[in-house]
Amino acid sequence: MKIVDLTQNLNEGTPVYPGDPRTKIESAGVFEKDGYNDHLVSVGTHVGTHIDAPLHMIPNGKTLDQFTLEQFVGRGKYIKVENKTFDIKALEQAGIGESDIVLFHTGMDELYGKDDYFKIYPEIPEEVAKFLSERKVKIVGMDMASPDYPPFKIHKLLLGSGVLIIENLTNLSELAGKEFEVYALPIKLQIDAAPARVIAEVK
Repeated sequence: MKIVDLTQNLNEGTPVYPGDPRTKIESAGVFEKDGYNDHLVSVGTHVGTHIDAPLHMIPNGKTLDQFTLEQFVGRGKYIKVENKTFDIKALEQAGIGESDIVLFHTGMDELYGKDDYFKIYPEIPEEVAKFLSERKVKIVGMDMASPDYPPFKIHKLLLGSGVLIIENLTNLSELAGKEFEVYALPIKLQIDAAPARVIAEVK
């Protein structure tokens, strides 16, 4: 058994989507002075590796805490995105089924920390999003900042169908050609999104 960490580090230098608040970490206790170490962390809900809930884009949509734990665990399906092109045929051949967790490897994580990471990522086509929604997958994850650009039509299509979204994954190349389970556990917040620790258990 092999465990692959698909999560980006979260710190004050973690890139944020343009306009989002940056992460701040302040000392709230110093061992030499207080006898313990403690910190105050201020973090946006869409920073680093995180999961979007329907409330992010859907009026009165579900919050993360309203999903059972089973929603965040499932059989993973690795899809390689060649030349920034999402191929519906690749999805059809992958044997994607109900309750799967589909992870798109675009290679954009190589630009993580650079301005282009938020400017030139490929957009998931509507036909691909509809295919995944119709297959009733649990989650769609990707190694890029977003599945789309404003006005966020793909966000709304997926989230409106109850499909959660993971953004800013990494190390997806280690899953190519493998069978694996995904464990994507967000902080249990009663809001629109939360940072998550995402791992894959390779069989």
